[in-house]
Amino acid sequence: MRIIPAIDIIDGKCVRLSKGDYDTKKIYNENPLEVAKEFEAHGIEYLHLVDLDGAKSKHIVNHKVLEQIASQTGLRIDFGGGLKTDDDLRIAFESGAKQITGGSIAVKDPDTFLGWIEKHGADKIILGADAMDEKVAVSGWLEESKEELIPFIQSYQQKGIQYVICTDISKDGMLEGPSFDLYKKIIAQTDVSLSAVEDQSMLQIKLIASGGISSFDELPKLAEMGCEGTIIGKAIYENRISLKQLETYILSNG
Repeated sequence: MRIIPAIDIIDGKCVRLSKGDYDTKKIYNENPLEVAKEFEAHGIEYLHLVDLDGAKSKHIVNHKVLEQIASQTGLRIDFGGGLKTDDDLRIAFESGAKQITGGSIAVKDPDTFLGWIEKHGADKIILGADAMDEKVAVSGWLEESKEELIPFIQSYQQKGIQYVICTDISKDGMLEGPSFDLYKKIIAQTDVSLSAVEDQSMLQIKLIASGGISSFDELPKLAEMGCEGTIIGKAIYENRISLKQLETYILSNG
Protein backbone atom coordinates (compact mmCIF):
# COMPACT_ATOMS: atom_id res chain seq x y z
CA MET A 1 0.00 0.00 0.00
CA ARG A 2 1.35 3.41 -0.97
CA ILE A 3 1.93 5.93 1.80
CA ILE A 4 0.87 9.40 0.62
CA PRO A 5 1.38 12.31 3.03
CA ALA A 6 -0.80 15.36 2.48
CA ILE A 7 0.10 19.02 2.28
CA ASP A 8 -2.89 21.38 2.25
CA ILE A 9 -2.19 24.94 1.14
CA ILE A 10 -3.81 28.23 2.14
CA ASP A 11 -1.97 31.49 1.32
CA GLY A 12 1.07 29.45 0.31
CA LYS A 13 1.34 27.89 3.80
CA CYS A 14 1.01 24.30 4.99
CA VAL A 15 -2.23 24.02 7.00
CA ARG A 16 -4.76 21.46 8.24
CA LEU A 17 -8.50 21.83 8.70
CA SER A 18 -10.98 19.77 10.71
CA LYS A 19 -13.92 18.32 8.75
CA GLY A 20 -13.06 20.67 5.88
CA ASP A 21 -14.03 23.74 7.92
CA TYR A 22 -11.88 26.71 6.87
CA ASP A 23 -12.49 28.36 10.27
CA THR A 24 -10.53 25.55 11.95
CA LYS A 25 -7.36 26.34 9.96
CA LYS A 26 -4.12 25.59 11.79
CA ILE A 27 -0.80 26.58 10.20
CA TYR A 28 1.89 23.92 10.62
CA ASN A 29 4.63 25.36 8.45
CA GLU A 30 5.11 28.57 6.49
CA ASN A 31 7.20 26.67 3.94
CA PRO A 32 5.54 23.66 2.22
CA LEU A 33 8.77 22.90 0.30
CA GLU A 34 10.57 22.32 3.59
CA VAL A 35 7.86 19.83 4.62
CA ALA A 36 7.99 18.04 1.26
CA LYS A 37 11.79 17.71 1.46
CA GLU A 38 11.49 16.17 4.91
CA PHE A 39 9.01 13.61 3.58
CA GLU A 40 11.38 12.73 0.75
CA ALA A 41 14.31 12.41 3.17
CA HIS A 42 12.35 9.63 4.93
CA GLY A 43 11.91 7.52 1.80
CA ILE A 44 8.46 8.81 0.88
CA GLU A 45 7.81 8.90 -2.86
CA TYR A 46 4.29 10.33 -3.11
CA LEU A 47 2.56 13.55 -2.10
CA HIS A 48 -1.09 14.61 -2.05
CA LEU A 49 -1.07 18.39 -2.52
CA VAL A 50 -4.35 20.24 -2.03
CA ASP A 51 -4.96 23.84 -3.09
CA LEU A 52 -7.59 24.87 -0.50
CA ASP A 53 -7.65 28.43 -1.86
CA GLY A 54 -8.35 26.91 -5.26
CA ALA A 55 -11.16 24.72 -3.90
CA LYS A 56 -12.83 27.80 -2.46
CA SER A 57 -12.31 30.10 -5.43
CA LYS A 58 -13.09 27.41 -8.05
CA HIS A 59 -9.88 27.79 -10.06
CA ILE A 60 -6.23 26.88 -9.53
CA VAL A 61 -4.45 29.31 -7.14
CA ASN A 62 -1.34 27.77 -5.53
CA HIS A 63 0.33 26.37 -8.65
CA LYS A 64 3.61 28.12 -7.71
CA VAL A 65 3.84 25.93 -4.59
CA LEU A 66 3.26 22.86 -6.78
CA GLU A 67 5.95 24.01 -9.21
CA GLN A 68 8.41 24.63 -6.38
CA ILE A 69 7.93 21.19 -4.80
CA ALA A 70 7.88 19.36 -8.16
CA SER A 71 11.07 21.04 -9.37
CA GLN A 72 13.02 20.69 -6.09
CA THR A 73 12.04 17.16 -5.01
CA GLY A 74 11.50 13.82 -6.76
CA LEU A 75 8.07 13.33 -5.17
CA ARG A 76 5.28 12.12 -7.44
CA ILE A 77 2.57 14.66 -6.73
CA ASP A 78 -1.14 14.33 -7.14
CA PHE A 79 -2.71 17.78 -7.09
CA GLY A 80 -6.28 18.84 -6.43
CA GLY A 81 -8.43 21.75 -5.37
CA GLY A 82 -10.36 24.03 -7.69
CA LEU A 83 -9.50 22.36 -10.99
CA LYS A 84 -12.46 23.30 -13.18
CA THR A 85 -11.25 24.00 -16.70
CA ASP A 86 -8.89 22.57 -19.30
CA ASP A 87 -6.68 25.58 -18.57
CA ASP A 88 -6.53 24.74 -14.83
CA LEU A 89 -5.52 21.21 -15.78
CA ARG A 90 -2.85 22.42 -18.20
CA ILE A 91 -1.36 24.68 -15.50
CA ALA A 92 -1.33 21.78 -12.97
CA PHE A 93 0.47 19.39 -15.32
CA GLU A 94 2.87 22.08 -16.57
CA SER A 95 3.66 22.93 -12.93
CA GLY A 96 4.74 19.32 -12.32
CA ALA A 97 1.71 17.33 -11.14
CA LYS A 98 1.92 13.63 -12.09
CA GLN A 99 -1.79 13.14 -11.38
CA ILE A 100 -4.69 15.46 -10.67
CA THR A 101 -7.73 14.90 -8.50
CA GLY A 102 -11.13 16.06 -9.68
CA GLY A 103 -13.98 16.11 -7.18
CA SER A 104 -16.59 18.82 -7.67
CA ILE A 105 -16.09 18.84 -11.42
CA ALA A 106 -16.89 15.12 -11.65
CA VAL A 107 -20.28 15.92 -10.12
CA LYS A 108 -21.04 19.27 -11.72
CA ASP A 109 -19.42 18.96 -15.14
CA PRO A 110 -18.98 15.26 -15.95
CA ASP A 111 -18.44 15.94 -19.67
CA THR A 112 -15.30 17.98 -18.98
CA PHE A 113 -14.05 15.42 -16.43
CA LEU A 114 -14.59 12.51 -18.84
CA GLY A 115 -12.80 14.55 -21.51
CA TRP A 116 -9.79 14.75 -19.19
CA ILE A 117 -9.76 10.96 -18.73
CA GLU A 118 -9.94 10.50 -22.51
CA LYS A 119 -7.20 13.04 -23.24
CA HIS A 120 -4.72 12.29 -20.45
CA GLY A 121 -5.50 8.64 -19.58
CA ALA A 122 -7.05 7.08 -16.49
CA ASP A 123 -3.65 6.77 -14.79
CA LYS A 124 -3.37 10.59 -14.64
CA ILE A 125 -6.87 11.46 -13.42
CA ILE A 126 -8.06 10.59 -9.90
CA LEU A 127 -11.72 10.71 -8.91
CA GLY A 128 -12.12 12.61 -5.65
CA ALA A 129 -15.16 11.02 -4.01
CA ASP A 130 -15.48 12.82 -0.70
CA ALA A 131 -18.60 12.16 1.29
CA MET A 132 -20.69 13.00 4.31
CA ASP A 133 -23.24 10.31 5.25
CA GLU A 134 -22.44 8.54 1.95
CA LYS A 135 -23.47 11.60 -0.10
CA VAL A 136 -20.80 13.19 -2.29
CA ALA A 137 -19.66 16.65 -1.13
CA VAL A 138 -18.42 19.36 -3.49
CA SER A 139 -16.92 22.88 -3.58
CA GLY A 140 -14.24 22.32 -0.97
CA TRP A 141 -16.84 20.35 1.03
CA LEU A 142 -18.93 23.46 1.43
CA GLU A 143 -21.86 21.83 -0.40
CA GLU A 144 -23.45 18.39 -0.30
CA SER A 145 -24.67 17.01 -3.62
CA LYS A 146 -27.52 14.57 -4.17
CA GLU A 147 -25.10 11.96 -5.50
CA GLU A 148 -24.94 8.69 -3.54
CA LEU A 149 -21.28 7.80 -2.97
CA ILE A 150 -21.04 4.19 -4.14
CA PRO A 151 -23.24 4.48 -7.26
CA PHE A 152 -21.23 7.62 -8.12
CA ILE A 153 -17.94 5.67 -7.93
CA GLN A 154 -19.45 2.74 -9.86
CA SER A 155 -20.66 5.02 -12.66
CA TYR A 156 -17.14 6.41 -13.15
CA GLN A 157 -15.64 2.93 -12.87
CA GLN A 158 -17.76 1.97 -15.89
CA LYS A 159 -16.32 4.99 -17.72
CA GLY A 160 -12.72 3.91 -17.11
CA ILE A 161 -11.67 5.62 -13.87
CA GLN A 162 -9.07 3.63 -11.92
CA TYR A 163 -7.92 5.77 -9.00
CA VAL A 164 -10.39 6.95 -6.37
CA ILE A 165 -9.58 9.01 -3.28
CA CYS A 166 -12.38 8.69 -0.75
CA THR A 167 -12.51 10.93 2.30
CA ASP A 168 -15.19 10.54 4.94
CA ILE A 169 -15.53 14.22 5.84
CA SER A 170 -16.85 13.46 9.32
CA LYS A 171 -13.48 11.81 10.06
CA ASP A 172 -11.16 14.27 8.36
CA GLY A 173 -8.69 15.96 10.68
CA MET A 174 -10.37 14.45 13.75
CA LEU A 175 -7.69 11.83 14.54
CA GLU A 176 -10.41 9.32 15.44
CA GLY A 177 -9.52 6.57 12.97
CA PRO A 178 -10.53 6.06 9.33
CA SER A 179 -13.84 4.76 7.94
CA PHE A 180 -12.92 1.08 7.73
CA ASP A 181 -16.53 -0.01 7.16
CA LEU A 182 -17.07 2.48 4.35
CA TYR A 183 -13.87 1.39 2.57
CA LYS A 184 -14.82 -2.29 2.91
CA LYS A 185 -18.17 -1.51 1.36
CA ILE A 186 -16.64 0.42 -1.56
CA ILE A 187 -14.08 -2.31 -2.27
CA ALA A 188 -16.76 -5.04 -2.13
CA GLN A 189 -19.13 -3.15 -4.41
CA THR A 190 -16.53 -2.19 -7.01
CA ASP A 191 -14.82 -5.59 -7.11
CA VAL A 192 -14.97 -6.51 -10.77
CA SER A 193 -14.25 -10.18 -10.07
CA LEU A 194 -17.38 -10.38 -7.91
CA SER A 195 -19.64 -8.78 -10.49
CA ALA A 196 -21.14 -10.07 -13.68
CA VAL A 197 -19.34 -7.55 -15.81
CA GLU A 198 -20.04 -7.42 -19.52
CA ASP A 199 -17.26 -4.95 -20.23
CA GLN A 200 -14.08 -6.87 -19.47
CA SER A 201 -12.02 -3.68 -19.86
CA MET A 202 -13.45 -2.45 -16.54
CA LEU A 203 -10.73 -2.45 -13.93
CA GLN A 204 -10.63 -2.96 -10.20
CA ILE A 205 -10.77 0.42 -8.44
CA LYS A 206 -7.52 1.52 -6.79
CA LEU A 207 -8.97 2.94 -3.61
CA ILE A 208 -6.96 5.53 -1.68
CA ALA A 209 -8.20 5.95 1.88
CA SER A 210 -8.17 9.45 3.31
CA GLY A 211 -9.35 11.10 6.51
CA GLY A 212 -9.13 10.20 10.17
CA ILE A 213 -5.84 8.27 10.21
CA SER A 214 -4.72 8.58 13.82
CA SER A 215 -2.19 5.85 14.58
CA PHE A 216 0.34 3.67 12.81
CA ASP A 217 -1.50 0.39 13.49
CA GLU A 218 -4.39 1.51 11.24
CA LEU A 219 -2.13 1.31 8.18
CA PRO A 220 -1.72 -2.50 8.02
CA LYS A 221 -5.50 -2.85 8.48
CA LEU A 222 -6.17 -0.61 5.48
CA ALA A 223 -3.57 -2.51 3.43
CA GLU A 224 -5.13 -5.85 4.37
CA MET A 225 -8.58 -4.62 3.32
CA GLY A 226 -7.25 -3.87 -0.14
CA CYS A 227 -6.68 -0.10 -0.12
CA GLU A 228 -4.11 0.80 -2.80
CA GLY A 229 -2.90 3.83 -0.89
CA THR A 230 -3.58 5.93 2.17
CA ILE A 231 -3.32 9.68 2.62
CA ILE A 232 -2.00 10.81 5.99
CA GLY A 233 -2.25 14.41 7.14
CA LYS A 234 -2.80 15.64 10.66
CA ALA A 235 -1.45 12.41 12.26
CA ILE A 236 1.99 13.34 10.89
CA TYR A 237 1.78 17.02 11.85
CA GLU A 238 0.55 16.22 15.37
CA ASN A 239 3.29 13.55 15.81
CA ARG A 240 0.82 10.66 16.15
CA ILE A 241 2.72 8.88 13.38
CA SER A 242 6.42 9.56 12.95
CA LEU A 243 8.17 9.83 9.60
CA LYS A 244 10.61 7.21 10.93
CA GLN A 245 7.70 4.75 11.36
CA LEU A 246 6.56 5.46 7.81
CA GLU A 247 10.11 5.02 6.50
CA THR A 248 10.35 1.62 8.21
CA TYR A 249 6.94 0.58 6.84
CA ILE A 250 7.90 1.58 3.29
CA LEU A 251 11.23 -0.28 3.51
CA SER A 252 9.66 -3.44 4.93
CA ASN A 253 6.95 -3.47 2.26
CA GLY A 254 9.15 -2.39 -0.60
